[in-house]
Amino acid sequence: MRTSWIIPGAFAAAVLGVAGASRAAPETKATSPVPFVGCRSDGQLGPQAAPAAPKVAPRAPAAVAGRLAFYAAGEDVALGVLAPRGWNCFGLYGSNGSSLYVTPEPHDGSDLLKSGAPGLSGAAIQLSVSDGGTSGRFEVAAIAARIFPTQATYVRQVIANQLDVDKTFDAAREFPKGPYPSDRMVRLRPLLVEFETPARKDGLGTHSRLLKSGQPIVGFAKMEKDGDNSLTMLTMRLPPSLRDLAPTILKAAERQ
Repeated sequence: MRTSWIIPGAFAAAVLGVAGASRAAPETKATSPVPFVGCRSDGQLGPQAAPAAPKVAPRAPAAVAGRLAFYAAGEDVALGVLAPRGWNCFGLYGSNGSSLYVTPEPHDGSDLLKSGAPGLSGAAIQLSVSDGGTSGRFEVAAIAARIFPTQATYVRQVIANQLDVDKTFDAAREFPKGPYPSDRMVRLRPLLVEFETPARKDGLGTHSRLLKSGQPIVGFAKMEKDGDNSLTMLTMRLPPSLRDLAPTILKAAERQ
């Protein structure tokens, strides 16, 4: 049976290709401005207008800037990501956190919020921030149990708090320990992991609205040891013609 592994960055690009390349590739200093795209959002307090463009234009490496735009939702451009130019975007928010979806086809609250909403089977980028101090703690603990062993105390606290209100809570089922068997991962820091979920496999990549399909999903998961133990997670499936943009998108999102 195939097992997953975590590789310290030295051999990441050779082994993971796209997922590891964002750190192993040499960094270019030349940048160019890219268009800003404000994204409408919907959630706990109802529909929200797209934010205005920031005073300082977003930038990207000059070699790929002509193919990218910066998409953002929320007050003060709270959630933003580089993505292929000409795509569509929409944000969701609530007490548990916020998510931004960037896809070739348009989406809005009418399809993303409805009960039983289908996942995204095609090209897509999802950037999510989960608040570990609210109901978002379940998402944070589920990821931490799999890939952040240093956060075991936090996971145990979430489990204990839930058992206080629900004695039937099944921690082993809700928060299984250890990486997904098929995922390939690079641990860049104790609380930052890049990953690739292969085509037609479940993994960190499908721990999102992205469904498994014939194309792999790459991304990263990062925890912040702040007051709320927030989790930032990006999952991305690009068509083959745009896959060379993945390292730039990953690196930019990790820095935010």
